[in-house]
Amino acid sequence: MLRKCPSGYYPTVSEKAFIDPTAIVCGRVIIEDNVFVGPYAVIRADEVDEQGQIQPITIKSDSNIQDGVVIHSKGGAAVTIGSRTSIAHRSIVHGPCSVGDDVFIGFNSVVFRTTIGQGCVIRHNCVIDGIDLPDAFHVPPVTSIGPGFDLGSIEKVPPEYSSFSESVISANHALVQGYKKLVNEL
Repeated sequence: MLRKCPSGYYPTVSEKAFIDPTAIVCGRVIIEDNVFVGPYAVIRADEVDEQGQIQPITIKSDSNIQDGVVIHSKGGAAVTIGSRTSIAHRSIVHGPCSVGDDVFIGFNSVVFRTTIGQGCVIRHNCVIDGIDLPDAFHVPPVTSIGPGFDLGSIEKVPPEYSSFSESVISANHALVQGYKKLVNEL
C-alpha cells in the first residue's frame, strides 16, 4: 500500500518495480527500476527534522527489500539503499544510514547511524550501530559492531558470499518480472 504522510509526501515508485500488496510504503520514498519489496515490508519516510523537512528514503535499482523488513529514519534523515543490494527477511535499516551498492544484509540484522561500503556482506542477526564499514567487509553471523570496534578484526568478503549475494539479486529480479506479469494478467 502506498500512503501519503502528514507532511504531504507521497512515494515515487518506478512502474518497473514490484511492491507486494501487504507492504506499506509511506511518505518521501523513492523506489527505482526492478526493485522488489516483499510481503509485510514497511518503508516510512514520514518524520520531520527541526526545520520541518524530510530527506528521502531512496531504494536504487535492482535491489530487494524482503519480507518483514523495516526501513525508517529518525528526524527526517536520509536513507539510501544502493543498487543490487539485498535486505533479507525481518531486518531493520534505520536512518540516518547509507548502504552501498552490491550489499547483502542478512536475516534479522539491524543497521543504524552508519554508512555501509560497497560489496559488504552482513550475515544474520548482526547489529551495526554508529560505525561505518569500508567496502567489501564480511560481518560474521551474530556480530555486534559499534564505536570502538576494531574493524581490523573483520575479514574481506570471501568469494562464495559474493556469488551468493549475486544469486539473491538474480532470484529477486525474476520475482519482480513474475509478479509484474501476474498483476498484468488480472
